[in-house]
Amino acid sequence: MYRIDVRKLVDEASFNSFHATILVWCLLITAIDGYDLTVTGIALPSIMQQMGVSAVTAGFMTSSALFGMMFGSIFLGTLSDRIGRRRTLAICIFLFSVFTAAAGFTSEPVSFSILRFVAGLGLGGAMPNVIAQMTEYSPKKIRSLVTTIMYSGYGLGAILAAVLGKLLLVDYGWQAVFFAAAPPVVLIPCVLRWMPDSLTHLIANRDDSLLRAIVRRLRPDMDIEKSAVFLQPGDNRTSGVPIARLFQEGRSASTVLFWAAIITGLFMVYSLITWLTKLMAMSGYSLGSALSFVIAMNIGTIVGAIGGGWLADKLHIKWVLVSMYALGSLFLCLMTMKMPTALLYVVMGAVGVCTTGAQIVAYVYCGVFYPTAIRSTGIGMAVGVGRLGAIVAPPLLGMMVALKLPLQQNFLVIAGTGIVAALLFSLIDHSRSASSGTDELRNDALSQTERRTT
Repeated sequence: MYRIDVRKLVDEASFNSFHATILVWCLLITAIDGYDLTVTGIALPSIMQQMGVSAVTAGFMTSSALFGMMFGSIFLGTLSDRIGRRRTLAICIFLFSVFTAAAGFTSEPVSFSILRFVAGLGLGGAMPNVIAQMTEYSPKKIRSLVTTIMYSGYGLGAILAAVLGKLLLVDYGWQAVFFAAAPPVVLIPCVLRWMPDSLTHLIANRDDSLLRAIVRRLRPDMDIEKSAVFLQPGDNRTSGVPIARLFQEGRSASTVLFWAAIITGLFMVYSLITWLTKLMAMSGYSLGSALSFVIAMNIGTIVGAIGGGWLADKLHIKWVLVSMYALGSLFLCLMTMKMPTALLYVVMGAVGVCTTGAQIVAYVYCGVFYPTAIRSTGIGMAVGVGRLGAIVAPPLLGMMVALKLPLQQNFLVIAGTGIVAALLFSLIDHSRSASSGTDELRNDALSQTERRTT
């Protein structure tokens, strides 16, 4: 019997048009996800004015989508194990496209929050699945780089939201940018038709005909016998891995540090995503100029995602991450100083590099740290617990905005969380990492950032 090690085959494949197609699809879905996630922050000043809500209420309205994301990342991640990844992605696209657009029809905060919660289920479920898809199909030698390129789609979506905000908000109202979230629903049939399903799912369901077709596209030079049996050896994950195992073999302190660091990192990121437009507008900038700062930050996000992934491959990932968070805090402190507007845009771009960019590298490090058997549990718990920082950030910053404090004080508070995140990551015991000592283990770990990633 001829056996094919699918994991080894993917690891050793050369990047080709098939990989590029998957990258484009995942990048596109990530960009749509990024648009729908950031659109509330873009429109927040207009929403507050039209609905007549306070900054605190606006913060809770924003958190509703983030609360939905927490549940979506858990339940839709599990669903992908049962029905396959592409069907799950189709459900996610439907949820965040339709219900984000539907929020544009609301006129009061309760119905807006309910619809954003449902959209958040799709937003939370999409990202783990596209990350899993990209890591599963990427060649080992470029896996982290390709994954972070895919993740940079988030920044593209956020830039699109800001650009449409500049074009539509003044003349057509905040509803227009929400209605613009609807068109991606037409991609659902395309995803179901052309997106390949998870290799793990196909192997588990013994779908040899589809596996054979995919393998031919991965390795066109390879002859596949009809009697070939597809296996994925080395994947010793078990279902229902106890959370207690995250605290065994000397990992207890590092697991807690991961959770706390991701909480603080997401607090910093979502404080900026939600309130940057409003903070800059309160400081005297026009709505158009305030949105230009959002564009600058998200250009930085793209640079940080790709550059951070490249540096993580070349240098020690832990210290790359610590440096990015520390520099992010420094650049946020610089935002409190008076400087020419053009230079301020540059600093804001650097903030994007070192905040959202750092958060992307943090997810990669989490995937590297845990052994294969408990990797999905480790990632899922870190991201799930860390989501608390994202949920708390909008209303807490909303309270500060309501106090009408100087812009500098708001940025200093956000910068402080970055320093805390850098300190927490620096204390992680990297010697307990599954990747400690060998590049081979490290790259294998990257391939397992699946199911409950983000």
